[in-house]
Amino acid sequence: MSECARLSGGASQESYRFACAGEIFVLRRPPGGVAKTTGSNTLSMTDEAHTLARVYAAGVAVPQVVHICASEDALGPGYIMRFIEGQTIARKILRDGEFADTRPQLATQCGTMLARLHGLESDQMKGLPSSDAEGELAKYTEILRAHGHPHPVFELAIRWLADNVPLSQARCLVHGDFRMGNLMVTPESGVVAILDWELAHIGDPMEDLGWPCVPSWRFGQHQNPVGGFGQREEFYAAYEAAGGKIDRAAVRFWEILGTLKWGIMCTMMATAFLSGADRTIERAAIGRRASETEIDLLRMLEGLD
Repeated sequence: MSECARLSGGASQESYRFACAGEIFVLRRPPGGVAKTTGSNTLSMTDEAHTLARVYAAGVAVPQVVHICASEDALGPGYIMRFIEGQTIARKILRDGEFADTRPQLATQCGTMLARLHGLESDQMKGLPSSDAEGELAKYTEILRAHGHPHPVFELAIRWLADNVPLSQARCLVHGDFRMGNLMVTPESGVVAILDWELAHIGDPMEDLGWPCVPSWRFGQHQNPVGGFGQREEFYAAYEAAGGKIDRAAVRFWEILGTLKWGIMCTMMATAFLSGADRTIERAAIGRRASETEIDLLRMLEGLD
């Protein structure tokens, strides 16, 4: 093994690139090689690796897992996958000239990829948790109130969401964090891989269509509601052309719920910083962004976004 280096990006897991026998691989593991035992809704590294392997075998564009770490590897829980060349930094993909010809393709590519993902047989995805709209709303409402921060706009959104929970959807494999930052993109081919499967679960497919349209994931390119790169209708049309079915009211619900979730996550970051549990600048900076999501929610609830 040679050329081992820590990769940047990835707030919750560590990634290391290394060369072995003339090929390049990536090791993914929890920070310090120590698995979280409490307070986490993410998959275990083993379940994440098995899910990724099943998705790869089904032909969805994801990295290929070549090894799941065992205790004798002395690396902690984790797995090794083949390296894929590409860019994940949203600012570069959405603004740099080398991606100018690629950006118009991304919404269509993402719609097609999600339809293919949601069409997989969910009963083959063992080890995955199940989550629905009511459960997600209840979970984040509890988190907000446990932190004790007064956020009237969040409470208003919670009330709206409780009154507009969509009817039960078909249950399928949901990525759970499908957005710019977790998409590997090249100027030549567009999206070449979907990364970071730690939040994968069985749930409503409309969740994956709503999440990339959350305003915070547009990275300033608000004229393009899908990830900062495309329009909803081209995104939806590609999804339907590839066999998916769109419930626009349900997608809208998930967009608003996603915005609320991110706002509450920002509040959690602020709490971690102010309590001294995590005094990194990243936690403080993200914590301040809760106010942005309040503005977004007011606009969305007024039908302006």
